[in-house]
Amino acid sequence: MNSRLITCMKTALLIIPSLLLFITLSGYNTANHLKQTNTAQPTIPSVSEIGSGLKEALLQGTGKSSDQLSALNGYFGNPAVKILFPPQAQKAEKKLRQLGLNKLCDDVILSLNRAAEDAAKQAKPIFIDAIKQMTLQDVSNILLGNQDAATQYFKRTTSVQLSSTFKPVIQNSLNKTGATKYYGDAVNEYNKIPFVSKMNPDISDYVTQKAIDGLFYQIALEELNIRKNIGARPSPLMQKVFAFADKNQK
Repeated sequence: MNSRLITCMKTALLIIPSLLLFITLSGYNTANHLKQTNTAQPTIPSVSEIGSGLKEALLQGTGKSSDQLSALNGYFGNPAVKILFPPQAQKAEKKLRQLGLNKLCDDVILSLNRAAEDAAKQAKPIFIDAIKQMTLQDVSNILLGNQDAATQYFKRTTSVQLSSTFKPVIQNSLNKTGATKYYGDAVNEYNKIPFVSKMNPDISDYVTQKAIDGLFYQIALEELNIRKNIGARPSPLMQKVFAFADKNQK
């Protein structure tokens, strides 16, 4: 083997690794639609970082929502989620108020909301479990999905468990706060009115569903805040992950 051939082979061995590295990086950048020109630009989060950052955001959003609604007046003091008489009972409420039974109606409404506030205290572990069970596909769908993608995920994965967990708590709270008695009294008073359609005095299913609806409403607000407001992303990891999402949102 002559010296010229040996020199060419050595040169090739030096160039090939650099060429392969260039091709790999170019392919990575193209696949992710990057236009990086210097090292000062934001780096793309790893798969692990994306998963951790999203889960951190979900824990923040669900935890804050649960805390807000489980506090005193969490439901009662929030017009958006305040639980009122069931639609089918609002005619009865109006009639009772016309008969001077305002306090009875007010006691019913306050007690329904107190029951929901008690139940909301049980929500956190259910959401934590749902977050732990998320797949990589779930993470991708939520991070790059619609504005309420996380809320919809929780609706799909936690509604049944929330209902089964909330209902006994709400039933107990309704009894404790007197809502069962107040609502029963209101319905019984209404049922005494001649020629009205009789109503069922059981209200636990209605309050359970309204409590869950209010919780998801609050979670949706928190999700939107994190997606839209950089200040709602307190940790560097959340900032990195959602900056990536901001650039790649569907």
